[in-house]
Order: sequence, then structure tokens, then C-alpha cells
Amino acid sequence: MMVLVPGDVVRPRRPDEHFAGEVQAARAAGIDVAVIDHDALVRGGPGDAAVARVPAGDDAVYRGWMVRAERYEALAQALARRGVTLRTDAARYRRAHELPGWYAAAEAHTPASVWTTGDGRDDFLAACARLGDGAAVLRDYTKSMKHHWHEAAYLPDVADHEHAWRVASRFRQLRDDEFTGGFVLRRFERFTGAEARTWWVGGVCRLVTAHPDTPAQLPPADLDPGFLAPVLHALDLPFATADLARRDDGRWRLVEIGDGQVSDRPRSTGPEQLITALGTGPGEESAV
Repeated sequence: MMVLVPGDVVRPRRPDEHFAGEVQAARAAGIDVAVIDHDALVRGGPGDAAVARVPAGDDAVYRGWMVRAERYEALAQALARRGVTLRTDAARYRRAHELPGWYAAAEAHTPASVWTTGDGRDDFLAACARLGDGAAVLRDYTKSMKHHWHEAAYLPDVADHEHAWRVASRFRQLRDDEFTGGFVLRRFERFTGAEARTWWVGGVCRLVTAHPDTPAQLPPADLDPGFLAPVLHALDLPFATADLARRDDGRWRLVEIGDGQVSDRPRSTGPEQLITALGTGPGEESAV
């Protein structure tokens, strides 16, 4: 296995400092590390300039900043031209990275959701009607603006179309060029406590950690993510995360699935733990 990380902006031959701990842990485990040019990747084009420093190899895992699905596909194609195969192909990356890709498999465990294609007002209001009256949370295919809760995330009642559209317009403005796919409306559910992040390799949960937003709030000992195993198996994702939160009735609910390659690791989890989980084979014991 080879781990690919973004290069430092000032010193592009060196790994970005954010991933330094994982780089050190990988090298200590005897895993090769190579640097890619993230800026060159997101600028567009075929992607070959982004991988110019990656040696020929075989199985590779990306640990880096979030990129659009089409740029990930360009990365995968550029690496393939160098004889390097990403463990997660472009189709599986999109499946994990964008909510419409994973929602159907996880519908029983996650808030009811509807979405649009694009950012048009008429389509947004039609989605509001499909979801039905009541509170909802707004996002796009990849991200919410939860830190702008009242102005760009929370809809007290989707039946109030004027207010809902004001929130959607503000969300669209804040997301700017990063807006992906369309609007997603998710039925509001009241959660208690911090989210937990679970890490799945080959369909098996290898690690349960705090969420990066609340690294000091460790998951409770009674959290058993096994109920999601059929979902992750059905999605066939080589490396994924699933964020969970406890609803006010005590039931654990799925907040989001993400591609593990672009999911941040909380500071409370050592980098060697994640690298060990990544290197665990399908037949080996789970960490949970």
C-alpha cells in the first residue's frame, strides 16, 4: 500500500503539515508515502501535473483534502497512467462522498431526505413539498453550513416557502463555487450529545472515534456500530466513514457517510491508529 497526501503549499515536495502525523506513522509501519499537488488537481485538466511526484506502484490510498468527484476521477486516471491504482475507484468515491449515492442503502437509519439537481427555486420548492411540513436541515450533496445554523442550515418549517428559500439562497451564497449537485433537505431530528465517527475498511468497522469537531468528547462505551454493517456491505466501499448521533429517544442514527480518504481524523485519535486500521486485511480482527 502507498499513502498519497497533499504537498505543502510553500514547500511542495514535503507533505502538508496537517497530515504529518499520518505520514510519520505510515513510514514507521513501512508504508510508502508520496506527495501530490492539490492545487494542480483542483485547477482542472487531466491531473498529470498533480501526480508528477508519485512513483510507479500498485495499491494506493489518498489521505487529503476534499475534492469534487470529477477531480477525484481525474486523479484516479492520472495515477493509472503511472501504474498506480487507487483502492477506492471514482465511482465508489462519488457513492460515499455525495449523499444521493449512499442514501437509499441507509434510508432506514438516517433522517428522511429529498434533493434537487441544481439550485433552481422551483425545484427547491418542489423538494420542500415532497418532504412535507415540519422542520428540516439544508445541505448540498457533500456539505452543510451547520456553523451558520439559523441563516443557512435550519428550516423551522419547510411549508414556509418564503423563509425556506431565504435560507436556501443564503446557503447557496455561502457555498459559492463549492456548491455541489443540488439542495438536500433532511428531516430534522433532535440529537443529544456529540457525534461519533466510525471508520470502515472493506465493509468492517475498524475504528470508533470522536468527531473532529468535538475531539474531546469520546464516544460512549455502549456505542455498537454493527447495525450499519449491512449498509456498508451493500455500498461496497473500500474505505469509508459513518458519523453517528444519539437521537433524543436513545436510538443511534446515521448522520452522514463519507469517503474515508477525505474524512478528517480527530486530534484525540493517534495517527498510528488510523494507519493500522487502513492496513488491516479483510480476514483480520476488527478494532471494535
